[in-house]
Amino acid sequence: MRNIYKHLASASSVLARFCLFSLSRCRVNEGEERRLETENCYWIMKLLNRYAFLLPLCLMMTSCGLSPPLGDPEMPYPPPREPRVGDILHVPTGIFVTEKQMLAAATDARIVYVGETHDNPASHRLEATLLKALAERYPGQVALGMEMMTPEQQPVLDRWVAGELSEKELLEQTGWYDIWRMDFDYYKTLFLLCRDKKIPVIGLNATRAAVKAVASSDHSGLDEAQRKKIPPLDMSDPYQRATLEAIYKDHGHGSGDLDRFRRVQTLWDETMAANVASYLSSPEGSGKRMLVIAGGHHVGYGFGIPRRVFRRLPVSYVLVGNEDIEFSEGKGEKAMDVTLPKMPMPAYHYVLYTRYESLGKQQVKLGVLLEESDKGVEIKAVMPSSAAARSGLQKADILRAVDGEPVKKSFDIIYVIKQKRPGDSVDLSIERSGESKQLTIHFDKQ
Repeated sequence: MRNIYKHLASASSVLARFCLFSLSRCRVNEGEERRLETENCYWIMKLLNRYAFLLPLCLMMTSCGLSPPLGDPEMPYPPPREPRVGDILHVPTGIFVTEKQMLAAATDARIVYVGETHDNPASHRLEATLLKALAERYPGQVALGMEMMTPEQQPVLDRWVAGELSEKELLEQTGWYDIWRMDFDYYKTLFLLCRDKKIPVIGLNATRAAVKAVASSDHSGLDEAQRKKIPPLDMSDPYQRATLEAIYKDHGHGSGDLDRFRRVQTLWDETMAANVASYLSSPEGSGKRMLVIAGGHHVGYGFGIPRRVFRRLPVSYVLVGNEDIEFSEGKGEKAMDVTLPKMPMPAYHYVLYTRYESLGKQQVKLGVLLEESDKGVEIKAVMPSSAAARSGLQKADILRAVDGEPVKKSFDIIYVIKQKRPGDSVDLSIERSGESKQLTIHFDKQ
């Protein structure tokens, strides 16, 4: 950027000096009879007359000596010391603040956006802290908007907030493990808080059908109602474009499907923005504050969701994010190693410096493929050397009960196994060749 300013100023100086020199030459030769110089002056004066509007700009740029901006636009005031885990920085001023100070200022805004790290518990604690502060300051006037959910799941989310569903029913009926696939424990505190405080949970993201249609540029598989839910896609933002190109290329994709990648990312941002604005403009959301949680690239720098919401609904907002400066074992490799372009603005108003943590639990796997049939939930395959194989489960076994609870759907098994940890066991009642059998599956400690 510094070189661009330098070259621009230099070019402006040369152009301005040329213009002044040409004018002086024409005055000097005025009245002379030499044809060549007269013609030169004629053409110079004609050009200057046509582009006269540029001359003041040239002179201004030359006199001002156009210089690059001071400091780093992303961090205009560097903090007075190196940040430590737990520090909160107000980025525009470079001043460290307390959590209480951040909450007091951030909750002034109508919309609080949090750019999360999906698999960092510290990021989700930040979200829960902000949601609690909003709920305490504005009782009954707060909603939670989630990237992880879609409007299709809204009836289920409403029943959860009303206290009508168990955790198992919530996960099954939203298709959590099919759609979002992250461990529910990352978000469990938020969901429980919303149920306890009766905070509406609003699904913001695009449906799978819409993503598929936009990715392929083929909307023929959508009905009229689904087509109407796809908002206009503004793909002209230069900051979004530069960021997505950097992410795409740094992941070794080249440029083959870059347009498809940009269409889908823009669909997500536009759909979430449209749903935020729609809810806050509706009778249900009128006057409410909203905490919007989404991945960092949907929130940081404001060009993803926030600017697109503001285009539809110009209200106050604040951007909050976290920056990992320490890493738990195995987490350093998961940090996104992408060289992003420099931006002319800070990524967030407030940044919490965090440790990239592990969830603190180890998952176990049964090691089978399940299929629902007229017979029940049937084992279609058993993975070699798995816990199921070691315990004697076989292909074609029908699962009838798990830990004493009847098995009617595959999710009945999946949910129970998700609660198990290394060293635990699970009791299965199975049917094999018409005979009932009892098996205990042990999950080895790792």
